[in-house]
Amino acid sequence: MTEGEQFGTATAATRIDGPHIDSPGGPPDGPLIEPAALAAALESDTPPVVLDVRWSLAGTDHDAFRAGHVPGAVFVDLDAELTAPPGIGGRHPLPEPATLDGLLRRAGIDAARPVVVCGQCDTSACARAWWLLRWAGHRNVRVLDGGFEGWRAAGLPVAVGDGADPGGGTAVARPGSMPTVDADGAAALGATAGSVLVDVRAPERYRGEVEPIDPIAGHIPGAVNLPLAAIHAADGRLADPSELRRVFAAVGVHDAVPAAVSCGSGVNACAAILAAEVIGLHLALYPGSYSGWCALGRAVEAG
Repeated sequence: MTEGEQFGTATAATRIDGPHIDSPGGPPDGPLIEPAALAAALESDTPPVVLDVRWSLAGTDHDAFRAGHVPGAVFVDLDAELTAPPGIGGRHPLPEPATLDGLLRRAGIDAARPVVVCGQCDTSACARAWWLLRWAGHRNVRVLDGGFEGWRAAGLPVAVGDGADPGGGTAVARPGSMPTVDADGAAALGATAGSVLVDVRAPERYRGEVEPIDPIAGHIPGAVNLPLAAIHAADGRLADPSELRRVFAAVGVHDAVPAAVSCGSGVNACAAILAAEVIGLHLALYPGSYSGWCALGRAVEAG
């Protein structure tokens, strides 16, 4: 990586042996931005790049983006640009740095340019882009609170069509600036008193009562369940900070313990990491999550 501008440097953020897992600071006003604040920023002398990630378990939803998006937004294909091909690392492994570099160039991102990620109201998919940019060393990245639904509900301008593709980005990804654990690290967190491995899948999948995607039903031994729905309000937005503190504390997550998050494939877990950042907690990601655990042939628990 000798050309272009690099996003900071990798840090000791992957350590999990301290009183909590450290991660580099993001924007001083937190990881979320309200629609009105984004609208104002887009009219400023230093407008952010807006990345739009529309995705569900059914796959990338480019049609929803074409039907309406924040003016100037760049569409991001989660399956092609925010993951590597499925395999031993799970269904959505972390992408290669070269793949991220391609996205950065295509979207016109340089090291000093702020980025706002937009998606569905519940943040599940766009949090993956937020986390990856932070992992790659870019600190000035936020998520649009309420997603595109919140933007539209605020009566702000809506564009249609394929969106922007400005090119000319000069930033270079430097992975390692957000904490991760591998399968052994996840196992250790689940097995060690005073540490927590969180599983954000639906309760019935966690308990092993049903498994629509992965080959074995159950969960990683020692993991505790904090369903993704518990960190979101009824309208789909992230819950308010007091509720987030309550639900994280209920599963033993606070700033005195090392903790990591898993899900089915490493995508939805990023929403929990985003929610934790809102209240000042810094959690690691197990990128392979349950699908990667199963691909390794590791034993599972049920119940």
